[in-house]
Amino acid sequence: MSTVSWITVRGLFGRRRFLLLLPLPVVLVLLAVLSRALGVDPGEWGPPVLVGLGLAVVLPVVALIVGTGVLGAEIDDGTVVHILTKPLPRWQIVLPKLAVAAGVTAVTVAVPLYVAGVLADSVRLGLSLAVASAVGALAYSALFVALSLLTRRPVLLGLVYVLIWEGLLGNVVSGTKVLSIQQYVISIADRMAPTGLLEAGVSVPVAAVMATLISVGFTALAVDRLRSFSVAGETS
Repeated sequence: MSTVSWITVRGLFGRRRFLLLLPLPVVLVLLAVLSRALGVDPGEWGPPVLVGLGLAVVLPVVALIVGTGVLGAEIDDGTVVHILTKPLPRWQIVLPKLAVAAGVTAVTVAVPLYVAGVLADSVRLGLSLAVASAVGALAYSALFVALSLLTRRPVLLGLVYVLIWEGLLGNVVSGTKVLSIQQYVISIADRMAPTGLLEAGVSVPVAAVMATLISVGFTALAVDRLRSFSVAGETS
């Protein structure tokens, strides 16, 4: 693990922000266990728990908390200066932080989604949800890390994207699904384990290409943006 990665992990787990990651995954698992224990038909509880909660809320919110924290919090409290003064190319700062953000998000979300998927249908569905959520974790993290460098209100803009664009407009205007990370995750999971519990809004090729473009594009944008920061941690 690189020095930047270690500093990021230590800072992330040392902040109270990390405690915000736990409630939603726990609620997801509890709802799945309760539904299974009560004998509720998976066709009734599967979509609202797996998609409505797991993929539409837990995944993006956890990614938002972590993604905006790995660099944004350091910019806010001024500790980013310690990294900026090191003779490192900016990509060697952004990539480790993105890797930590995506990794923490993926683990935090994939495990409860796997459990919920197994309870709803099968191990195959659980694995598909875990893999697809890892893809989504990378795309969301790239987006939110970039936002933390582009604006002083990354959490607000991130919530606008998740709640308004993906949540509201995504259910009303079909064209917005092409730019919805949530839809990419659903499409990939549904392709890996077709069960009828997931309803994909975009094709798998579109999901794969767009997820890649978002991950690469926003990572490049974050690297470019960080180059404009002075040692004081502000844009030059």
